[in-house]
Amino acid sequence: MEPMPNRYRRQLESTTWFRGLPVELQDHLMKNASLVRLNKGQALFRCGDASRCLYAVLDGALAMGMVGVDGQQALLAVLGPTAWFGEVSLFDGLPRAYDAIAVSRALVLQVPEGALRSLLDATPRYWCDFAQLMAHRLRVVYKTTQALTVLSAAQRVAGRLLMIAGGYDGLVETKSTIRLSQSSLASMVSLSRQTTNQVLKELERQEIVSLRLGEITILDIARLRAAAESSPSA
Repeated sequence: MEPMPNRYRRQLESTTWFRGLPVELQDHLMKNASLVRLNKGQALFRCGDASRCLYAVLDGALAMGMVGVDGQQALLAVLGPTAWFGEVSLFDGLPRAYDAIAVSRALVLQVPEGALRSLLDATPRYWCDFAQLMAHRLRVVYKTTQALTVLSAAQRVAGRLLMIAGGYDGLVETKSTIRLSQSSLASMVSLSRQTTNQVLKELERQEIVSLRLGEITILDIARLRAAAESSPSA
């Protein structure tokens, strides 16, 4: 682990949640933070691990998901800079409910829960700030769950690309180029890789996206939004 360089604070302020925190809370997070470097495939934590820290991604990306008894992976999200996560265990004190695995070399900020709880005991009003982070994430979960039950394959893919590009509604930085494999995207939207590839190829044919190995670039955000909102085909 490394001490927290001050230069990362400005990067973290690009995220709506951190930017809106009281300055004293921002100061406390930075003062007690340290950095962890992960290699590709290395776990930050596993499902069932004890909760120890609040985290933020500074570089690279982490896959959030779990592996079922049949060995199949359920991928919830791939989080890049500057996503904060791990706040749920602050409220319930339970073990982690998913795996967090680096999908590339990654740099992660971590704030020990002990330091957070001491501040929250002294200043209970800060619980509201962490509740806002959890509520924001819950809204994203509602949207993605709804998409799996009522939307067509094309809408699911287009909608998830929009959500990732938009930073999960402000949880992370916005981007036009998404570094994500088609297999990972397929797992997120509960489709086969073949179906996901067909949808992406059609979006590419329409010049809405551009595809490269492990990378999807959005060329026309308005038309992608229209594809996500169009009526499902019969």
